[in-house]
Parts: sequence; structure tokens; C-alpha cells
Amino acid sequence: MALLLTACEVPGVYRPPRPATGGPYTFYVSPDGDDGNDGMSPAKPWRTLDHADGARFRPGDRLRLKGGERFRGSLTLDKDEAGSARKPVVVESYGTGRATIVPRGTSAVTVHDTAGLEFRDLSLVGDREALREGVGISVTTARRGARRLDHIRIADVEVKGFRNGITLGAVKGARAGFSDVRISDVSVHHNLESGLSFHGPVFEAARPAYAHEGLRIERVKAYANAGNPRSDHRNTGSGITLGSVRNAKVTHSVAHDNGSRSAADADEGPEGMWVYDSTEVVLEHNRSYRNRTGSRVDGGGFGLDNNVSSSVVQYNIAYGNDGPGFLVYSGRATGAHRDNVVRYNMSWDDARKLPEYGGIVAYGLRMRNLAIYHNTVVMRTAHLASAAEMGMRPPAVRLRDGMRGVRVENNIIATDGGPLVATESAYDPALIRLRGNNYRSTGPWSLEWGERRFAALDAWRAASGQETLDGRPTGSDDDLCLSGLSVRVPDWPDARNLEPRCAPRTPVTLGPPASRPGLGELDYFGNPLPDFPLPGAAQPGARR
Repeated sequence: MALLLTACEVPGVYRPPRPATGGPYTFYVSPDGDDGNDGMSPAKPWRTLDHADGARFRPGDRLRLKGGERFRGSLTLDKDEAGSARKPVVVESYGTGRATIVPRGTSAVTVHDTAGLEFRDLSLVGDREALREGVGISVTTARRGARRLDHIRIADVEVKGFRNGITLGAVKGARAGFSDVRISDVSVHHNLESGLSFHGPVFEAARPAYAHEGLRIERVKAYANAGNPRSDHRNTGSGITLGSVRNAKVTHSVAHDNGSRSAADADEGPEGMWVYDSTEVVLEHNRSYRNRTGSRVDGGGFGLDNNVSSSVVQYNIAYGNDGPGFLVYSGRATGAHRDNVVRYNMSWDDARKLPEYGGIVAYGLRMRNLAIYHNTVVMRTAHLASAAEMGMRPPAVRLRDGMRGVRVENNIIATDGGPLVATESAYDPALIRLRGNNYRSTGPWSLEWGERRFAALDAWRAASGQETLDGRPTGSDDDLCLSGLSVRVPDWPDARNLEPRCAPRTPVTLGPPASRPGLGELDYFGNPLPDFPLPGAAQPGARR
């Protein structure tokens, strides 16, 4: 008697993992399933991610992995899949808890030359090989067309144990990358080289172009991305990095304890959050703290690096970083670093390892039109070991050559006897202007102005021509009652310790907001500014 076999029982016979026509469809995967099922209901799920990866996902399809379960394997979506912003392909968990994808020494999710995709409620966990070579979610394009690929969503996702956590990039030769990208409620941690990063082709100042446009990054936690100690030719160990983007916002996100194992001989170091080769970027309402560097460079909280323009850093707090709290830097003489604003931020005890930096640091080649105003910087260094070893104490604010059109106004600049401001040269106010700042020291008053040292505000004002307005003196050295000058900084400090509790004895204002275009309408805590705001990121006694 002959034995009749069904198609699924014959070795080597391929069973299509989706119907040939119709759709969109929802597919389910569960360890209790069977790859011989059609996968189109929770009652008849597929069993393995490998089988699901064999499907070709069309616009509107969903792939649902059973929550609380682990799935070995990976998922790849290519240019002939997904692709519709109106009908995105969704990969998500179902049931209770998150599904976990555990690849075999490679990336967990790879997307190439397509978009119209959403990833929700998943955990991606790399193994030892993935930590060397893999990416949690890799979204790249090599397309040479000018149209960007539209609609990427990554929400409620955890990524750990990979070389890079989440990357979105346009590779060399590509003309455009991705648009309408939303990344929210994501945790990227304990990856080797980066948490979350965007990149694109090499920037050309003569023909500026940006691969990605329309990014919103919200409530992202990027931490313990340690850096690669063997990578001395480039920076590794950053939390959030934006490169080649236009119109992007990072908000209510946190970067901490990154970069601890970055290479000791690297010419570039990591930062908590930083931007390069980009325009129209806003970093606001974020925290960046205890970020490290293995070398003698970087290791700061926030950074606007090479070729950044028309961008704003506001309402952020940095503390306890190896390098600067806020760094604005141009290492290339392209003239593309211009028209940026740093305002309503707080820096508290930064430059812990590298006293050659400071709380807010700005310098670079052909940088122009930088506004630094209404920030609060507290720098305590009397007992800082790195300062004692190097024989120098980091200043609250450091300014170096290469800039023009810089204004530093209405900031609170406070130290415990270290330099309040340190500059490379003695700048004419037409080049770099300081005005309306509060310079407070609980120890000896000290300001380093090029090769000269000053021990009093009046003496420096008279010698430099700074801190004047229409022939009248501006600025003060009054005690604004900052408790942040005396309290210990905890892991999650109360920013109200950097709020002034009293006003200057002789307040000098630069005028009401209406007379100062671009001032902004709210202080650090979200309170409306008074008609004549006092220095610093927060106004004293405002209602909260």
C-alpha cells in the first residue's frame, strides 16, 4: 500500500508562509505553535521567528510575537516589503508582556531600502557575538534617489547587548535617507559602541544636504553604552547621536553612564547626546549625566559638533560628566557652524575628569552667531582630584578662539573659587560679548581673560570693555542664594537647587523680552518670564 504524504510532510517541499493574494494579514508566532500552521490566528500560530522571517510582508500586514516568550533568530525586511506610510507593517507583541528576540550572533532586526514600518513593545537582546558585530535595529538605505523613505516608528522597545543599539543611516552614495521618524519610550543600554544613532553621507559645506528629515525622539533612555576600547580611530560610547538630520527634536530623554570603556588613545570621544552635520535640531527637557571618556577628549553631556546650524539646546540639565556639560565646537573650517542657541540650561559640577573643559565650552574654526544666554552653571572644584593632578581648575565657562558674533548674556556663572570664565584670548566685545551675567564665587573671585588674571568684576570690566551697555555697567557678583553651591549632587538632583533664592542687590537687566528677539517665553521650569528677567535658567520665586 502506498503511503500518501501531504505537502508539509514531504522533506524539502517549501510551504509559502503567507497567502499568495489578498491581505493585509496578521500573523502570530508562539513557542506553542507549529510552522505548518497558517499563522493567521492566536489559535494557529507559527512556532519560529525563522519561519516568520521567510514571509514577504506587504503594506498593512502585522507580525505579532507572543508576549513573555523568547524567540531565537532575526527579522529582515527588504526593499520589496512594507513601504507604505499610510499602511505600515507592524511588528509587535501580543498577550501579556514583551516578546524577546534573541538573534544568533547577528543583528535582531535589519531594514534595508524600505520604510512604512512600526516596531512596538519588544525586547531585543544580543548574545556575545552580537555584542561584537550586531545591531538591535538597523535601518539603512543605499538608494540614490532624492526622495526620502517615509514613516518609521519604534516605541516601547528595549535594546541591549549589541555592538550598536538602534541605527538609522544612509550609506555612502545614497542621496536621501528617512523622514517622519518617531522613536519613543525606548531603552538602549549595555551596547558596545552606541545607544541610538543617525548617520548619513559625508557633509559638503558648499552643497549642504541632510539624509534624514522630520525626527522626533521622546522619552528615550540611553545608558551604559560603554564604548569600544579597541576603536582608537573614531568615537564610541555615546548615548544619542544625530548626524545628517534636518528638523529633529530630542525631548524628555536621558543619557547617563555612557563611554566608560571608550578607547584611551582615541582622537574623538563620546558624549551623552550630541549633534553633527545637521540643521534645525532642538534638544530640550533632557538630562545627561555621569557620561565618561576613556581618553582626554569629550565625555560631556550635550554637544553641537561640526557643521551644525540653526539649532537650539534648551531646558536641559547636565551634571557629573567627565567633560563639559555643554559643548559647542567646530573642528572644520567650513563656515557651516552658525546661528545656534544654548539657553535655559543647567550645568552642575561637570568636567570632573577633564579640567581643560568647563561647564559651558565654546570654540572652533569659523564658528559664527552663537547665543549663550539664561543658563545656570555651577562648578565646584576645590576638592576635585583631577584638578589637583593637573594643577588647574575647570572654569564655569570656557571660550576659545575661532568664533565671531558670540554673545554670552544673563547667565548665572558660579564657582567655589575656581575661574568663573576662562578665555584663550582677550576678546573685543564686537567679536565675543559678555553682558548681564552674574559672576558668583564662594571663594576668591577669579576670571582668566587671555593671558591676564582678574580678581574683581570692576577691574575686568574696565580692562576688557565687557559687561557694559550704552556706557553703563552690567552684570554683578552678588550672592543669589544658590543652594547648589553647597549641597551634594545626588544621582537625580533637584534642579531647584540651582534656582536663585534672592535677587541681585543692584539688578541690571538687558531689557524686557519684547525688546530682545529670540529670548524665549519660559524659564527652565516652564514659567513665563517676567518683563525684566533676572540672570539664570530659572526665575526666583516663580510659581510652579
